[in-house]
Amino acid sequence: MIKDRALLEQQSLGRRGTGTVKITPARTRGEHLARSSMKTTGAGDPTELNNILTDHEYHGVLLQLAIRGVLVIFIASALIFVPPARYALICELIFALYALWAVAVTVWMWKGDQARIDSSWMALFVDLTVVTSLSLLTGTAGAESWTANILTNALFMIPLLACTQLRPWICAGVVVPTVAVFLISSALTKGSNSEPWVSILLSTVALAGLGAGAVVLSWIQRSRIQTIGALAQDRTSLLADLMSLEERERQTLAEQLHDGALQYVLAARQDLEDVKNGQPEALERMTPALWEASRLLRNTAAELHPAVLERTGLVPALSDAARAAGARGGFTCEINTESWPFSLRTSADSILFSAARELLTNVAKHAHASKVKVTLQWTGRSIYLEILDDGAGIAAGSRDKSLQAGHIGLASQELRLAAAGGRLSIKPGAISGTSACVEVPASPITNSMSSTGLSGS
Repeated sequence: MIKDRALLEQQSLGRRGTGTVKITPARTRGEHLARSSMKTTGAGDPTELNNILTDHEYHGVLLQLAIRGVLVIFIASALIFVPPARYALICELIFALYALWAVAVTVWMWKGDQARIDSSWMALFVDLTVVTSLSLLTGTAGAESWTANILTNALFMIPLLACTQLRPWICAGVVVPTVAVFLISSALTKGSNSEPWVSILLSTVALAGLGAGAVVLSWIQRSRIQTIGALAQDRTSLLADLMSLEERERQTLAEQLHDGALQYVLAARQDLEDVKNGQPEALERMTPALWEASRLLRNTAAELHPAVLERTGLVPALSDAARAAGARGGFTCEINTESWPFSLRTSADSILFSAARELLTNVAKHAHASKVKVTLQWTGRSIYLEILDDGAGIAAGSRDKSLQAGHIGLASQELRLAAAGGRLSIKPGAISGTSACVEVPASPITNSMSSTGLSGS
């Protein structure tokens, strides 16, 4: 049974082929590269965004409490230094209740739980009601009263209170009645200080402008917080991907060793058993199997050890990776490197090689391709890489399904490229198969820097 299984494995490997790499000059970049914006994968925990919003809303509540304290002091100063001619006791009672309420609200809001933060906007209407009531009472207290004029100006603090909310619709809901109340209150108390209509209308326009600015400021602040939250989600997603990257690399390495070199070693071991059993012709099968196993192991070591990439350069390393992927996937690979100086080393070699290896691995696993074309180009500032296969292509939505199933290889590469200022684009090929394009900015590394890096490693 063992013999039959090993022979079947050896025959299967013989059918799959070893893969070949043909290096030919590249054509123009426009014939090979299709650039498109990288689609950012929506990952991350939305709870983190909610936490960020809650934290900033709480700081807004604290600012609101501080401004309300200023408003309380302003009203108290107006009633003390410019007391109304009539209804002074009622005004003082209203202010006393308002001051006590402001203290109670401050104590209640200080704990900052979500329910209290969400209900903080209702306190703004109490502020508006108190200021309006005092303005009307003092404005009708006599033929001439500067108290009403002073207290009406307190309405200008209401939009400032409202903009502490990170909800512009609530801010607008407070600002609109504030402007209306200011106009009505000024008109009703017009006789107390003989204020002309021009002054009332201009003051109303000024308050409306302040209110509109408060609404816009509230919207801008919320937009900024949402941007920060989105960046935090991307950071969380990237950290999660990096934490699982080692496990994924271990699994990939195990699959490569199992499907590649281990199969040849098993076949060679079975051939050795055949030699012991008096079948000398098995030696002819055993030698190529061991050579192929050593080649696959050497290629795997070259993929794992970054020093190999530094010593040989990107083109030889990419050729080895393509040859290894071709051996696993049974396809031939053509590499075009006309615009790439052979001795060139760049700051993005490692990240580009990692992306290329991931893309070639996906071709070997899923594309069922017979030919793969790799184009590598250097423009002096950026690196362009295209991997084009003639395989089965990529179905719509397959990447999202793969990501949901826990296959984060391409997503991790996208995030790494984005962090380096690059991008990854995957789309159907012009005729068949899939075209994967990588673009990443890079700068050349001098020989001295390269040698220093090698000695350090």
